[in-house]
Amino acid sequence: MAQKKYTTAKTAKGKLQTVFLRGQRMAFNGQLDAAVQDFEKALDMDPTFIDAQMEWANVKNQQKKYAEAELGYEKTLALDPAYEPSVLNSLALVEFDQKKYKQAAEHFEQFLNSPAKISESRRAKTEKYLADARFAAEATENPVPYEPKNLGPNINTPGAEYLPTITAQGEALIYTAVRGGQEDFYISQRVNGEWQRGVPIEAVNTSDNEGAQSITADEKYLVFTACNRRDGLGSCDLYFAERINGKMTRHKNLGPPVNTAGWESQPSISSDGKTLFFAADRRGGRGGKDLWVSKRQENGAWSEPKNLGPPVNTAGDEQSPFIHADGQTLYFMSNGLPGMGGFDLYLSRLQADGSWGKPQNLGYPINSEGNEGALSVSLDGRTAYFATDILNVKAGESAFDNPQGKGTTDIYSFELPEIDRPYPVTYVKATVTDAFTGKPLVAKVTFTDLATGLAFATATTEADGAFLITLPAGKNYALHVSKEKYLFQSENFALSDEAALDKPFLLDIALEPITPTGTTGNDLSKAKPVVLKNVFFETGSANLKKESLGELESLKILLEENPALHIQINGHTDNVGTDEDNLTLSTARAKAVFDYLVEKGISSSRLKYQGFGEDRPIAANETEAGRQQNRRTEFEITRQ
Repeated sequence: MAQKKYTTAKTAKGKLQTVFLRGQRMAFNGQLDAAVQDFEKALDMDPTFIDAQMEWANVKNQQKKYAEAELGYEKTLALDPAYEPSVLNSLALVEFDQKKYKQAAEHFEQFLNSPAKISESRRAKTEKYLADARFAAEATENPVPYEPKNLGPNINTPGAEYLPTITAQGEALIYTAVRGGQEDFYISQRVNGEWQRGVPIEAVNTSDNEGAQSITADEKYLVFTACNRRDGLGSCDLYFAERINGKMTRHKNLGPPVNTAGWESQPSISSDGKTLFFAADRRGGRGGKDLWVSKRQENGAWSEPKNLGPPVNTAGDEQSPFIHADGQTLYFMSNGLPGMGGFDLYLSRLQADGSWGKPQNLGYPINSEGNEGALSVSLDGRTAYFATDILNVKAGESAFDNPQGKGTTDIYSFELPEIDRPYPVTYVKATVTDAFTGKPLVAKVTFTDLATGLAFATATTEADGAFLITLPAGKNYALHVSKEKYLFQSENFALSDEAALDKPFLLDIALEPITPTGTTGNDLSKAKPVVLKNVFFETGSANLKKESLGELESLKILLEENPALHIQINGHTDNVGTDEDNLTLSTARAKAVFDYLVEKGISSSRLKYQGFGEDRPIAANETEAGRQQNRRTEFEITRQ
């Protein structure tokens, strides 16, 4: 049997073995420099001493001298590539640490395909590293645009600031800050594009720690994390506070089934306040920390949380969810998906069947070899906010002047690459008042998806009469604002065309009061007709479209609830076509609404209809937008 051409620990003898064993002992005791010297002495005595070469590389690896360790592992493999297959794995790891991702992927793959006996856990870790190396090799060759900006000294201080949340209107930033070892919430307002000095949110902050907050688009419902409270169910629980009549209530534990004896944290509430995402380490999870979702019921209680499952949750940790106002794009951090190493940032999009799609890594250099933390995204989807202690960049400086800087945690913003942006969203902000007195009203607000006829969002205005609702693009919506003993008002938002998202919709809605006699609070001669902005007809005909049924049902209900009310339905057209044809068409359309109401049980004695053709324009007919406004159906109050 042929003798091997190198010395191993088993075949070393005499002084060679003494020096090698001493080196191993030094390495075990953490005396790494002394260990290196002993292994080098052993190699001087026998350059083919494969165990000494391998241990030398291992110590260099421990010292984070990765280039030297790489050379040592390569020499070990050159002596005998089959002697210890795990050297391939060690070589791949130090190559990964040096960002030599292609070489690392090759050696991870060789190790996995070697005849070595690899434990299940080790195989899983190596397969994850292989996926990371392959991803990183591709990502670093195709970087995404990334220019983070420090938000400046009014927010960032020598203390730590993190977990930023931008409000729907983009004019306020809520974040967690550490002052004197105490975690509290702070808020900064943006004035003329500049962030003002952050101030503590006294209504929510306590002598305990508060952090990881999320707030609804109308800023009325705040959810946050608190740990080790007397009323807590586990190590960390979710709490909430509500803004009622302009003031925040005292916070309360969200309670079961959301909170358990486990760890619940990092909430993200949907813009309408009906869906709550959070991170938890609790029974039923797939790995360590997972992402969960709970729905708010009509009675205000939260449903039993559901694990988001694969492909979002993995055997690793998923944390810091952020659901964008589009309701369809979920950002989160994970160390269980292919990435740059450590925690990376990902997004997943809601699919038509209600499942979450394959996570998409936000790319390099947004994700680096370090750990990337929580992310929140502005309503328009262009700007992302996050915190890090890696950049350590002062306001106004380039983020890459000191890319390896290490300092206190600060908050930054950057423009999201288009591929990572959520779907476009706008918002409707309005104040509802009494048309007669000008005083604000507590009214019911309903947005309906015109394609399905289903309610998209509902709300009740507070004492100030205000409401704010976010609307994702790609759909057309009807707005219905109503209050008992008032005429309703409707609006239409055609957002299937994304060009309509350039600016938010700011409305003043004045509802006409109805007196017991069926008239309005104003003189009838001064009362304005109510335009039925969600009544639609087929082109050139009086055939009602199905999208009109919701608005017509609201008109029927108004008449049923106010039996003394008498109305006239008016039809109008633009100036395209002859006067005679327009008068005929407008009359037929007014009669179509009349016939619908009569068919639904409203007495014809309470109804009139009339067409006015093109005689009463409310906008110029020179543009399509103006002509569209003139093609309208409306109703007005009449005397009995």
